[in-house]
Amino acid sequence: MFITNILLKKAKSKNILVLMESAVSGHQFTMVRERLADKLELQRFDPYIQRMSLYRERKRLRSLN
Repeated sequence: MFITNILLKKAKSKNILVLMESAVSGHQFTMVRERLADKLELQRFDPYIQRMSLYRERKRLRSLN
């Protein structure tokens, strides 16, 4: 491997953008989390059903700087 290949490699970003989806109604929003962290699960107000609902990480969308 040449030294130029080592210098030109991109570093992986620390954060990623993920899609969160409600387990009840399917409402979605995006959130930022660290790349090495576990998948997110949180309770948040769901505007479709006007109540608190469980949101789970659905998929990774992109890397952030």
